[in-house]
Amino acid sequence: MLFRSAMLAGALLAASASTPAAAVQYYPWCAQYGSFFHEGGRNCGFTSYAQCMATVSGIGGFCERNSFYKGPTKSKHRRRAAR
Repeated sequence: MLFRSAMLAGALLAASASTPAAAVQYYPWCAQYGSFFHEGGRNCGFTSYAQCMATVSGIGGFCERNSFYKGPTKSKHRRRAAR
């Protein structure tokens, strides 16, 4: 039984080590839930101000720009003109 548990743990460790880490994705808007006196959670997963405001509407909170968002990255590859 102990040997089987050790083998299972080893297999799980090997599988997790070979799985690539997820890329961090930043979005331009953050919702800060709660109020000035009662701090709530924070969610920086909104693509627009309107989307963020719709989420905090009725539950309290506010929206602000995500300071970690840098915008879309520009491709280094040039496209060839169509012939």
